[in-house]
Amino acid sequence: MSCLTQVIVMQHPSEVSQSKNTVHLLSLVLPAMRRYVGESSADFEELRQGLDLQHCYLVYPSDKSQSAEQISIALANANDDAASSKCVRGSPANSAPRTAPQTQTKISIILLDGTWRKAYRMLQLNPWLLELPSLHLNFEGQSQYRIRKSSRTDSLSTLEAAAYTIQALEPNVDIEPILKLFDAMVQARLDAMPTQVRARYHDDK
Repeated sequence: MSCLTQVIVMQHPSEVSQSKNTVHLLSLVLPAMRRYVGESSADFEELRQGLDLQHCYLVYPSDKSQSAEQISIALANANDDAASSKCVRGSPANSAPRTAPQTQTKISIILLDGTWRKAYRMLQLNPWLLELPSLHLNFEGQSQYRIRKSSRTDSLSTLEAAAYTIQALEPNVDIEPILKLFDAMVQARLDAMPTQVRARYHDDK
């Protein structure tokens, strides 16, 4: 899958060996994805040193976070204004009409990979993350991550969060292939479970 958005994953160490984790699958679909494993600020020093803060967002819901859709519109409008400025300065008067504005600015998104409790702890141990603008998803669907339980009804797997954020920021990007691959992985794991175990995660009716 090709997209402008740079996906960065800060992965809690306990997720590395978690068989149900989705980051490895995400890396297969997005080879340019960057993953850093750790918990404390010192663990992510390499990430901090190479991070372009100009257009970097933390994917984490909060009172101050903006929706990914809002950010996409703002970036598209900024690019459209820049294109209009260039047209006024140097484009011929009879140039072809411009198409609808598209987000051209390459941005980075940071996702915290871990349970909600561990992700919150990572956030507290890395106060530099709080200096970044944060975004959230206006997602009204339901996670297909049926093989892993969560204490929150609005939880998404890291793969789903990345895919839906990319879709919100870049509406022209088709995320269906990555979601189909994810669904296939989930179903394969469900099929491999004993019936009694599968019943805990899946409604067979």
